[in-house]
Amino acid sequence: MQTRRSSVARGMFGLWLAAAVPAFAQDHDNAAAQANNPLASTTSLNLQNQFMGRLSGFDEPANSVLLRGAQPFSVGDTHWIARATLPVNTFPERPGGPHDTGVGDFNIFAAYLIDVGNPGISFGIGPQLTAPTASDRSLGSGKWSVGFANVLFDATSKVWQYGYLLTWQASVAGDDDRRDVNAGAFQPFLFRQLGEGWYLRSSGVWVYDFETDAYAVPVGLGIGKVAHLGKTVMNIFIEPQYSILRHGSGQMEWGIFAGVNFQFRL
Repeated sequence: MQTRRSSVARGMFGLWLAAAVPAFAQDHDNAAAQANNPLASTTSLNLQNQFMGRLSGFDEPANSVLLRGAQPFSVGDTHWIARATLPVNTFPERPGGPHDTGVGDFNIFAAYLIDVGNPGISFGIGPQLTAPTASDRSLGSGKWSVGFANVLFDATSKVWQYGYLLTWQASVAGDDDRRDVNAGAFQPFLFRQLGEGWYLRSSGVWVYDFETDAYAVPVGLGIGKVAHLGKTVMNIFIEPQYSILRHGSGQMEWGIFAGVNFQFRL
C-alpha cells in the first residue's frame, strides 16, 4: 500500500513538474520579449549611459548619464504611461576647450495607450515637455520646449521584437539670447532573442535639427541579457554605435550605449 501511494505521489509530482516547467519558460520568454518595451505596463527604473567618442566639429568626446523612470497610470477609463529622463552631461565648451559636467535638461512625456486589437502590440502617443534645468550653458538648451512622443512596440513574436520612438519638440519660452529649439528624433529598435535571456539589439537615436539642418543617423549592434531577481526583471546591455550619416556640428560620429534597466512586476 505504501509503495502504491509513493508511486501515485511521484506520478502527481511528475505531472505538476511537466506543467510548471513550460509555464515558467513561457513566463521567462514573455519577460524577455517585454524587457525593452517602452510601453510595458510596469514601473521601471533605468540607469543608462550614452558615450559619444567624437562630436563632429569639436573632435572631442562627450557623455550623458541618463537617469530614467517610467510609471503607468490611469485617467478615468484611459491608460497612460509617463517616462521621465534627467541627464547628467559631460560636454565640451568649445572645440579644443575644457569639458563641463552637470545636470542637463529634464524631459518627460506621457503616452496614451491605444488598444489596437492585438495584445502583442503596444501603441501610444501623447505630449512631452522639456524644462531648462541644465546647470551650465553648454549642458542644455536654456529653453522650455513642448512637443509630442509616439511609440510603437511589436512583441507578437517571442524571437523578434521591433518598434520605434518618435519625438518632436519646439521651444516656447526661455532665454532670449539662446537659439530656438525645433528638433525631432526617431529611434527605431530591433531585438532578436537568442534564448536563456540573451538577445541582440539595435537602437540608435536618429536626430534632426530643423533650425540648423544638422542631423545624425547612428546604427548600433549590441548584446543584452535579461534576468529575474524575484519579481523584478533586470536587463543589462551594451551597444556600440556608428553614425552612417551626419551633418553639422555637435553630432555623434561614434559611441557606445549601455545600461541596466529594472522592471518591477507586482
